[in-house]
Amino acid sequence: MSSQNETAPRLTPLARKLSARIAAEGSLTLHDYMEACLYDAEHGYYKKRDPLGRGGDFITAPEISQVFGELIGLWAGETWRLMGQPDAVRLIELGPGRGTLMADALRALRVLPAFPQCATVHLIETSEPLRAAQEAALAGVPCPVRWHERIEEAPAGPAIVIANEFFDCLPVRQFVFDETAQLWHERMVAFRDGSFEFALSPDGVRVPPHPVLLPEGRRDARILAGDISSVLSPLGERDRVRGDFESGAIVETRPGAANVLQSFAARAATAPFAALIIDYGYSRPAHGDTVQAVKQHRHASLFEAPGETDLTAHTDFSSLAQQAEALGLAASGPMPMGEWLLRLGLEARAQQLLRRASPGQAADIQSRISRLVSPAQMGVLFKTLVLTGGIPGPLPPF
Repeated sequence: MSSQNETAPRLTPLARKLSARIAAEGSLTLHDYMEACLYDAEHGYYKKRDPLGRGGDFITAPEISQVFGELIGLWAGETWRLMGQPDAVRLIELGPGRGTLMADALRALRVLPAFPQCATVHLIETSEPLRAAQEAALAGVPCPVRWHERIEEAPAGPAIVIANEFFDCLPVRQFVFDETAQLWHERMVAFRDGSFEFALSPDGVRVPPHPVLLPEGRRDARILAGDISSVLSPLGERDRVRGDFESGAIVETRPGAANVLQSFAARAATAPFAALIIDYGYSRPAHGDTVQAVKQHRHASLFEAPGETDLTAHTDFSSLAQQAEALGLAASGPMPMGEWLLRLGLEARAQQLLRRASPGQAADIQSRISRLVSPAQMGVLFKTLVLTGGIPGPLPPF
């Protein structure tokens, strides 16, 4: 959960830019505030820094253990085989960090000598520092590597997409329920007396802004994508909101996810396609404020040092799966990440590493692997979802 202390922030360059924008245009939606904090061309968090590792703000699974990327590589190889081993395949990674995952995956894929001869790696990255780190990590890999700003820039054709901790970085909209008026108001960000603070949109809507709160017949792809404008007409007696909400209840939608899923569906319409989504989040419909800010490996205020603090929100896997299926993709999962890794053979790979490790190295290997699979750490909070098109049957380990 996010820390929402509305204390006066240090006015970073982005804070000054946003305060001027609010003065000129009025309060920003939380979505637009997050988008600016993360992706502003001049001062966005992901544009100018390497946020990973001990010296950064957080650490991801590929940086914890090489086994994570190796197993994903073997999964990609089996996926390619089930595609019919096309002689040209795009291996695409969204938000590839320092390139660690892809480097580990390609090393594991040496067990399939034909795969590197068929594959081209496409990294979707907007950060200049991270692109430089990726280039260094992938120097000498056995297949060509290309960089793109957007997934649509990667060439058409059979594709395997890896999205590890990508969707949680897409901004969310939040809506707050007013029980008295039976209205949902969008959560906004205002700037008053030198500080950012939350506000609510003056106008509300009766339509619940989250698809799982609607009757089954109203959950079309637009609603699943968070486009509530398509259902703003008053609800009928048969269209009552499912569930009871108290005043102040919050639901979140993630409009940017729809754009990514539409790109997936467009690719799947013309060639075999698979996407592996790994992220932290929840499997079943839920409500509540999941936006969190992290700086130097600690929780921070959402309004602390805009542009210099990481902002994320839990991934709604049920909504992703429903959106994907509405677009014609097949969805498998979500499955807890720890279970997914174990089913792919994590224990066998760990034993290989332990056999040639010193006692100190063995303890470190075991600690790192435990962090990935333990229910008390990443094993349950993180989940996997696989989306496919043009491939018969579910992919392993589903």
